Amino acid sequence: TNGTKIAKRFVTEDKVDVIMGSVATPGAIPVAAVAEESGTPQLSWSPAVLPPGKDKWTFRMPQSNAVMAHAMVGLMKKQGIKTVGFLGYTDAYGESWLKDFTAEAEKNGIKVVATERFARSDTSVTAQALKLVAANPDAMLIVASGSGAAMPHMAIVDRGYKGKIYQTHAAASRDLMRVGGKAVEGAFVVSGPAVIAEQLPDSHPSKKVATEFVVQYEKAYGPGSRNQFAGHAYDSILVLEKAVPIALKKAKPGTPEFRAALRDAFETMGRTTLSHGVLNWTKDDHWGYTNETGVMLKVVNGDWKVE
Repeated sequence: TNGTKIAKRFVTEDKVDVIMGSVATPGAIPVAAVAEESGTPQLSWSPAVLPPGKDKWTFRMPQSNAVMAHAMVGLMKKQGIKTVGFLGYTDAYGESWLKDFTAEAEKNGIKVVATERFARSDTSVTAQALKLVAANPDAMLIVASGSGAAMPHMAIVDRGYKGKIYQTHAAASRDLMRVGGKAVEGAFVVSGPAVIAEQLPDSHPSKKVATEFVVQYEKAYGPGSRNQFAGHAYDSILVLEKAVPIALKKAKPGTPEFRAALRDAFETMGRTTLSHGVLNWTKDDHWGYTNETGVMLKVVNGDWKVE
């Protein structure tokens, strides 16, 4: 409700040419509806899944859950994992991850054998954790974000689970380790390349841009402050730096014509190297990242290590 209200204020009172956000999927989806209704481009900082034809004005800065599931399932396959338990948010982020992960897992002979959900506001998942541990899958997949991803992880470990535990790209921040402590040691987290710029090989297309992001961000906010979401905000500026000059050739800012030209520029600007990978939006694809984008990290001694 609040997301809708704020987005409507942006387009009616502030007459903005682009909306950025939200990092939370339940907020990003209603903002997308306002973006479409008003003809205002939206750079979403969450992997918001919208009904077919409803994302004409929405462009995602994060990698899709399907792209990230590809990286995750690839590592699971190498580890010989055959069964997975799912513990995720009851909202759009949780459900879209369950759908995309299940499809990718089944293609690779991996089965989701137990599914439990919880609300973002929940402070305990003891009942869900007990059921999942009783199912004894080879691995667990937790779908939650930021510091909120630590609580379900700790609950599963506290119930005595000894298998591998995986987390999504919404958990790729140091909040997971700060809150989870020893319980999250050994966790596997899928991430965009921005979070571990220094560990990328020199051949990685995002190495230079990701390093520039980390240096600037941590100069402003302190060592170790980088995270998945900050990378999306940084990349949004890079996208605008490329697209705005294209749109300016067609119209003046503050007009419906400029907003349409900006949307068209996003669709036609071609391959763009960002801190989080190589993006290539088209008229038919407002996700844009390829399957090579996801990086698998492991928590080792309270820090990230590329797998």
